[in-house]
Amino acid sequence: MPRTSSSVLLVDPADTPSATPPGPLPGPSGAPAAPWPGPATGEVTIAGAAAATPMPEPLVTPDMIAAARARVSPFVRRTPIISTRPGELGLVHGVALKLELLQYTGSFKARGAFNKILVAAAGSGVPEAGLVAASGGNHGAAVAYAARRLGYRAEIFVPASSPVMKRERIASFGAVVHVVEGLYDDAQAAANAHQYETGAMLVHPYEDIEVVAGQGTMAAELGDQLDSYDTLLVATGGGGFTAGQAAWVRDTRKIVSVEPITSQCLHTALTAGELRNVEVSGVASDSLGARRLGAIAWSVVRHYVDESVVVTDDDIRAAQRVLWDELRLIAEPGGATALAALRCGAYVPERGERVVVAVCGSNCDPSTIVPPSPA
Repeated sequence: MPRTSSSVLLVDPADTPSATPPGPLPGPSGAPAAPWPGPATGEVTIAGAAAATPMPEPLVTPDMIAAARARVSPFVRRTPIISTRPGELGLVHGVALKLELLQYTGSFKARGAFNKILVAAAGSGVPEAGLVAASGGNHGAAVAYAARRLGYRAEIFVPASSPVMKRERIASFGAVVHVVEGLYDDAQAAANAHQYETGAMLVHPYEDIEVVAGQGTMAAELGDQLDSYDTLLVATGGGGFTAGQAAWVRDTRKIVSVEPITSQCLHTALTAGELRNVEVSGVASDSLGARRLGAIAWSVVRHYVDESVVVTDDDIRAAQRVLWDELRLIAEPGGATALAALRCGAYVPERGERVVVAVCGSNCDPSTIVPPSPA
């Protein structure tokens, strides 16, 4: 049965295992990695290897995403698209905005959460201990919402760095919220420990094939809504959202990943040719603050992500503000990151290029965007 009460608990992560595999840091925090020229064509040289190693096939396929779409359609919104004219949003060209910030719980995350839980429910079943997840906020809200809708209990571990309003949002859906000192990886370690101790089903935000397939349903839906487009810009955190879109469009569209300059795990991995840890900070770190790109995402993006760019915190804040000023949309920093790449010139479309931008999250305090009224 769904939970009808909520609570917020404090957790000491001192004895929880690390959630992030060890690995070298790419350099000083905030320093951009070298430009990445595009996807490899069949093999990649792994650092330390004696010879080129063939890339593994993507772990998420269009068939998986099509099945996920059929499964989750009764439970998620078909989010709208709006088109802008040249000169709007500070851009010389018009773009289409896919408004995933209007999805249930305020982000695309509901797609993956529902797919994961529905697959489990139709298979071996969801354990009596219910669901557990770690999240900077959006994934936790999606798991909590899906759990309540489908009749399961949920416990969500969030880092102390996550905004209070995101914790309250999770709790409002009936989940127990555990606040863990540190960053996202510390919360993930605590969630892993809880899963081990209780037998609850772990719903990882990006290191799960069913979750990533669920996120890819956005691109499948987009294909029905637009007759044609050339390029899709998406914000990247742990890589699940980006990988989902790339796994669906594959070679038929251009996929551009956009990350904060202060949290760039995908850009670093593509530049280095291997997964590496990165330092995390900045205004979007609660939603785009993974220290390491997910292995599932890596299996997809190294084949099908065409370009990777980074933007500054100031670029992100300016994109948030223009979405409010011109469209009256409240987008959280992570939700505005993809648009920031167009506005600051990190990504410059070619003449006539038809561009779609995923505006993927709305969970923030409006007062951080909307100026106070004059006295």
